[in-house]
Amino acid sequence: MIRTSVGGPTMPLSIDELRTKVEEYRKEGLNGQQIADELSLSQTTIQWLSSSNVPAEEEAPHDIRVGWRSIAVKAARIEAISFVFCDIIEEEIGEDVDGVVGISINGIPFAQAIAGQMDLELSVSRSISESKSGHLSEVFAGVEGKRVVVVDDVVSSGTTMIKTVHHLREAGADVKLCLVVANKTHMNEIEAVPLRGLVRVVTV
Repeated sequence: MIRTSVGGPTMPLSIDELRTKVEEYRKEGLNGQQIADELSLSQTTIQWLSSSNVPAEEEAPHDIRVGWRSIAVKAARIEAISFVFCDIIEEEIGEDVDGVVGISINGIPFAQAIAGQMDLELSVSRSISESKSGHLSEVFAGVEGKRVVVVDDVVSSGTTMIKTVHHLREAGADVKLCLVVANKTHMNEIEAVPLRGLVRVVTV
C-alpha cells in the first residue's frame, strides 16, 4: 500500500497516476534513483510502479509519499526550516563540524541554507545510478579530513543515505550526523551515524 502525506494541490494520489508519472519521468531520461527523489518514494516502490502487469494493489510495497512542495516553492521557507536543522546540529554535535553535504537534488537547498547560516563549507553528492555510490562534485568543497553533516529531504529505505555515508568515508570525511525533513523508517542511525528527521512518518 502506498499512502500520501503532506502534499500540495498537484500531488498525484492514485497508483495509476503515480505509474503515469514514473513513465513520464522515464521518457525524460531520469533513472530510478532520480524518480524516487522527485516523488519522495523508495527505489523499491519506483521499481514496482515501473513493472508491467502488476495486478493487485495488495502486492504493492508499503510506502508513504511525503510531499514538501509547500516548503520548496519559497526560498524563505527553506531558510526557516534550515534554522531548525541548525539547532539540531548544535544540539547533537555542537561545533564539531566543518561542512554540510547536500544529497542531490532535494538535499542541496537545505544544505546551502545551513552552510550559510552556520558559516560552513558546502559539498554536493550526486547519485549517478542505482548501483553506484555517487559522485562528489568538484565544483563545491572537498570533504577529505572534514567533519561533515549530510542532508537530504526524505529517508525511505535508507539506501541512498547509506551509499552516501560510505562514499564520504571513502573520500576521507568524518560523517557526524545525517539530517532529513522526513524519516520514513524506524531507524535512528545510519551506519553508526545519528539520523535525525524533523518528522517521522511511518505506518502503524
